[in-house]
Amino acid sequence: MAHDRELPTVEDETRPYWKAAADGKLLIKQCNACGAVHHYPRPFCPTCWSEDVVWKECSGKGTVYTYSTIFRNDLPPFDAWGAYIAAVVQLEEGPRLMTNIVDCPPAECFVDMPVVVDFRPLTDDIAAPIFRRG
Repeated sequence: MAHDRELPTVEDETRPYWKAAADGKLLIKQCNACGAVHHYPRPFCPTCWSEDVVWKECSGKGTVYTYSTIFRNDLPPFDAWGAYIAAVVQLEEGPRLMTNIVDCPPAECFVDMPVVVDFRPLTDDIAAPIFRRG
Protein backbone atom coordinates (compact mmCIF):
# COMPACT_ATOMS: atom_id res chain seq x y z
CA MET A 1 0.00 0.00 0.00
CA ALA A 2 0.98 3.64 0.38
CA HIS A 3 4.17 4.97 1.89
CA ASP A 4 3.82 6.93 5.16
CA ARG A 5 4.58 10.18 3.28
CA GLU A 6 1.43 9.71 1.20
CA LEU A 7 -0.93 9.24 4.14
CA PRO A 8 -3.06 12.12 5.41
CA THR A 9 -3.55 12.95 9.05
CA VAL A 10 -7.13 11.87 9.66
CA GLU A 11 -8.80 13.91 12.40
CA ASP A 12 -12.38 13.90 13.67
CA GLU A 13 -13.25 16.87 11.43
CA THR A 14 -11.89 15.22 8.26
CA ARG A 15 -12.85 11.60 8.94
CA PRO A 16 -16.11 11.80 6.87
CA TYR A 17 -14.13 13.25 3.95
CA TRP A 18 -11.65 10.36 3.94
CA LYS A 19 -14.39 7.76 4.49
CA ALA A 20 -16.33 9.13 1.51
CA ALA A 21 -13.18 9.14 -0.65
CA ALA A 22 -12.62 5.48 0.20
CA ASP A 23 -16.21 4.90 -0.99
CA GLY A 24 -15.57 6.78 -4.26
CA LYS A 25 -17.26 10.07 -3.32
CA LEU A 26 -15.78 13.57 -3.15
CA LEU A 27 -17.16 15.75 -0.35
CA ILE A 28 -16.92 19.48 0.22
CA LYS A 29 -18.48 21.61 2.95
CA GLN A 30 -21.43 23.94 2.42
CA CYS A 31 -22.60 26.70 4.74
CA ASN A 32 -26.29 26.68 5.63
CA ALA A 33 -26.10 30.35 6.66
CA CYS A 34 -24.71 31.92 3.46
CA GLY A 35 -24.66 29.03 0.98
CA ALA A 36 -20.91 29.22 0.27
CA VAL A 37 -19.03 26.00 -0.41
CA HIS A 38 -15.45 25.40 0.63
CA HIS A 39 -12.57 22.99 0.68
CA TYR A 40 -10.43 22.06 2.77
CA PRO A 41 -12.82 20.67 5.38
CA ARG A 42 -13.16 22.84 8.49
CA PRO A 43 -15.85 23.31 11.13
CA PHE A 44 -16.77 26.87 10.09
CA CYS A 45 -17.53 28.82 6.93
CA PRO A 46 -14.52 30.87 5.77
CA THR A 47 -16.92 33.33 4.10
CA CYS A 48 -19.27 34.26 6.97
CA TRP A 49 -17.69 32.38 9.91
CA SER A 50 -20.89 30.45 10.64
CA GLU A 51 -20.44 27.05 12.27
CA ASP A 52 -23.59 25.79 10.49
CA VAL A 53 -21.74 23.83 7.81
CA VAL A 54 -22.62 20.44 6.34
CA TRP A 55 -21.01 17.90 4.06
CA LYS A 56 -22.09 17.96 0.41
CA GLU A 57 -21.19 15.44 -2.27
CA CYS A 58 -19.89 17.22 -5.34
CA SER A 59 -19.96 16.23 -9.00
CA GLY A 60 -16.24 15.48 -9.15
CA LYS A 61 -15.95 17.57 -12.32
CA GLY A 62 -13.59 20.48 -12.64
CA THR A 63 -10.80 22.13 -14.57
CA VAL A 64 -7.07 22.46 -14.05
CA TYR A 65 -6.51 25.83 -12.37
CA THR A 66 -2.71 25.52 -12.30
CA TYR A 67 -0.19 22.72 -12.37
CA SER A 68 3.47 21.83 -12.22
CA THR A 69 5.26 18.84 -13.63
CA ILE A 70 7.56 17.27 -11.07
CA PHE A 71 10.34 15.70 -13.10
CA ARG A 72 12.41 14.45 -10.19
CA ASN A 73 11.56 13.87 -6.55
CA ASP A 74 14.26 11.99 -4.66
CA LEU A 75 12.06 11.11 -1.68
CA PRO A 76 10.42 7.68 -1.51
CA PRO A 77 7.87 6.75 -2.77
CA PHE A 78 7.84 9.62 -5.26
CA ASP A 79 11.25 8.69 -6.66
CA ALA A 80 9.63 5.62 -8.22
CA TRP A 81 6.81 7.63 -9.82
CA GLY A 82 8.95 9.28 -12.48
CA ALA A 83 7.53 12.56 -13.80
CA TYR A 84 4.12 13.41 -12.34
CA ILE A 85 1.70 16.32 -12.37
CA ALA A 86 0.88 18.19 -9.16
CA ALA A 87 -2.14 20.41 -9.74
CA VAL A 88 -4.77 22.64 -8.26
CA VAL A 89 -8.20 21.72 -9.63
CA GLN A 90 -11.11 24.17 -9.64
CA LEU A 91 -14.21 22.10 -8.89
CA GLU A 92 -17.42 22.77 -10.81
CA GLU A 93 -18.96 23.79 -7.46
CA GLY A 94 -16.28 26.46 -6.89
CA PRO A 95 -13.63 25.30 -4.40
CA ARG A 96 -10.09 24.44 -5.43
CA LEU A 97 -8.07 21.50 -4.18
CA MET A 98 -4.52 20.23 -4.54
CA THR A 99 -4.21 16.88 -6.25
CA ASN A 100 -2.42 14.91 -8.95
CA ILE A 101 -3.41 14.58 -12.58
CA VAL A 102 -2.96 10.98 -13.72
CA ASP A 103 -3.00 9.15 -17.05
CA CYS A 104 -2.07 12.37 -18.86
CA PRO A 105 1.39 12.96 -20.30
CA PRO A 106 2.80 16.19 -18.83
CA ALA A 107 3.08 17.76 -22.30
CA GLU A 108 -0.69 17.31 -22.77
CA CYS A 109 -1.79 18.94 -19.50
CA PHE A 110 -3.00 22.53 -19.74
CA VAL A 111 -4.76 25.21 -17.69
CA ASP A 112 -8.57 24.93 -18.01
CA MET A 113 -8.31 21.27 -19.09
CA PRO A 114 -11.52 19.47 -18.06
CA VAL A 115 -10.92 16.80 -15.42
CA VAL A 116 -12.94 14.31 -13.40
CA VAL A 117 -12.20 12.84 -9.99
CA ASP A 118 -11.00 9.33 -9.41
CA PHE A 119 -9.57 7.78 -6.25
CA ARG A 120 -6.25 6.10 -5.51
CA PRO A 121 -6.39 3.66 -2.60
CA LEU A 122 -3.71 4.40 0.01
CA THR A 123 -4.78 1.85 2.64
CA ASP A 124 -7.82 -0.37 3.11
CA ASP A 125 -9.62 2.62 4.69
CA ILE A 126 -8.15 5.69 2.96
CA ALA A 127 -8.18 6.81 -0.68
CA ALA A 128 -6.83 10.02 -2.16
CA PRO A 129 -8.78 12.03 -4.73
CA ILE A 130 -6.87 12.27 -8.00
CA PHE A 131 -8.06 13.58 -11.35
CA ARG A 132 -8.06 12.34 -14.93
CA ARG A 133 -8.84 14.15 -18.16
CA GLY A 134 -12.59 14.55 -18.44
